[in-house]
Amino acid sequence: MNLTLSDAFAKFGAKPANRLRALSAIAEDGAVVLSCARSYFGRPGRGVLRYEDKLSRESGDVQGTALLGRHLTLARDEDLPIRMIVASPKDAASGKVGRSFHVRTDLVGKVTKFDGDHFIVDFTRPPDPRIATPRRK
Repeated sequence: MNLTLSDAFAKFGAKPANRLRALSAIAEDGAVVLSCARSYFGRPGRGVLRYEDKLSRESGDVQGTALLGRHLTLARDEDLPIRMIVASPKDAASGKVGRSFHVRTDLVGKVTKFDGDHFIVDFTRPPDPRIATPRRK
């Protein structure tokens, strides 16, 4: 589903500071909601979708980048979950410019690296609470 950026953040109960260019926000449940560029995803192993980027890549939005840095620090230091919004360029053939957004509610991320610029967030599917894990004896 193609959403506006504000609508994508709202799917997670978050309100971005900038409704057109926000990079992150805090959701009502305390999770960090991260707007991810589609081209920065990789698959380092089975069941892991990795997002790897640098704050310095977003040089045009100083306030948004600084806020993202604070949110990543908070998520790393307090082990907060990361929720994903995926930004994709609109189809140029359609004559539309800009970006479209969709959310991945099935994945939850964790900051695995953040050095003040370079960051890595690994997304996985949370275990299904309906499936009981057998106890070991």
